[in-house]
Amino acid sequence: MAISAARSQLGDLVRRAAHGRETIALTDHGHVAALLVSPQVIEDLEDALAVADYQRRKAEGTLGPGIPMAEVRKQLGLEQQ
Repeated sequence: MAISAARSQLGDLVRRAAHGRETIALTDHGHVAALLVSPQVIEDLEDALAVADYQRRKAEGTLGPGIPMAEVRKQLGLEQQ
């Protein structure tokens, strides 16, 4: 959608992207200039990248030492009383 056309519909477009997980391309002179996407889409992509990076490092044998689960629980205040 052209930026000039989107200007008057911005609120609706943002709601469509946020709630419908629809990606909306904004164009400037026929070229994609920006994308409206839900924050959840970005979070999902970041999670997928983190998992892929972990799997790559594991396969390469370059993972550093981990943190024991008991220590993680303690740091998060999840220790059982």
